[in-house]
Amino acid sequence: MSQGENGTVREETGAVDTLEPQLTAADRCDSCGAQAYIRVVVKSGELLFCAHHGKKYQEKLSAIAHSWHDESARLLEDQRA
Repeated sequence: MSQGENGTVREETGAVDTLEPQLTAADRCDSCGAQAYIRVVVKSGELLFCAHHGKKYQEKLSAIAHSWHDESARLLEDQRA
């Protein structure tokens, strides 16, 4: 996997996650319950994280992640609006 320009990480196939938002306000962080902006797919399933916890666990999880979808840039868009 490699990190793309917008923070998304390329999957093993080389494809970049779509730029359309896939996570909604109903998706919650598995660590703290805040709105999830990051989806990590690992062998055993899917993990959802807020921007804070996604950043916190990125180094450890990137070694085992099949894909890493990061929409945390949406936080900056919300501030500009």
